[in-house]
Amino acid sequence: MSYVDILHITEKVKTPFKKVALFGGVYNNYLALEKACEMAVSHGCDALFQLGDLGGFGPHPNRVFPILEKYDVRCLQGNYEESLIANLKDCGCGYTHPKDNYYAQISYDYTDQNLSVAHRNRLSGFPKQIQFPLGPLTVHLCHGSPRRINEFLWESTTANGFVGAVARDLKFDVLACTHTGLPWRREFEPGKWIVNVGVLGRPANDGRPSVGYTELSWDNGRIKTTYVDISYEWSALAGEMKKEKLPDEFIETIIHGYWTTCLEILPGKERARGLY
Repeated sequence: MSYVDILHITEKVKTPFKKVALFGGVYNNYLALEKACEMAVSHGCDALFQLGDLGGFGPHPNRVFPILEKYDVRCLQGNYEESLIANLKDCGCGYTHPKDNYYAQISYDYTDQNLSVAHRNRLSGFPKQIQFPLGPLTVHLCHGSPRRINEFLWESTTANGFVGAVARDLKFDVLACTHTGLPWRREFEPGKWIVNVGVLGRPANDGRPSVGYTELSWDNGRIKTTYVDISYEWSALAGEMKKEKLPDEFIETIIHGYWTTCLEILPGKERARGLY
């Protein structure tokens, strides 16, 4: 995809914000989504954005939509939305190993089979990417990366030079993404940042059941990035997953905080931080 094409699919918000909340993949975890929205509002965020992948992994895909409406969360498409819109047979997650794809298929099939027609029809109204002003800066939101919806931008393998080149072509100061499931942030040039906002759908492979999201703010002439830890009723979610007959491996991750599936895609440094 060329940068001209990327600009064509990017929704540009003209309203300047001072503080925003950025949510990564929800993966049907409506309990964490509700808690994150409550916290973002209490923290004084001007706007709430969700960066794609509402479905997958967890139970009851239709329960996230009333929460999105309640808090006026602006959503963009992830690879899940793209696949569901087109009625594709898999999530288009970008995995290459059979083990990763095996569990990804179970996750996608559950969401595909349980998502209502009305909610599925809403997904096509989500933009692919979004740009908005934060103070004097421009923030660019995408799911995986600006050039590919299912590209994994890992902390250990994403070069500053690559991000800087894309930033100059697309004219942004901050790039915010998700997809990998692991939050990280880096100043790729003075005053300019790449931020993986994390995900709400499952823990960050760190042995804790909590999840999180990212807040960006323009504060006293500089950008501030804050990762917000979310404690939610993970035991209730695990119970619902069991009733829905989702894999024990998924439930173990929700309870213990370590990934048990979709590990083969992880680079060595990222995988070494987990248990498996």
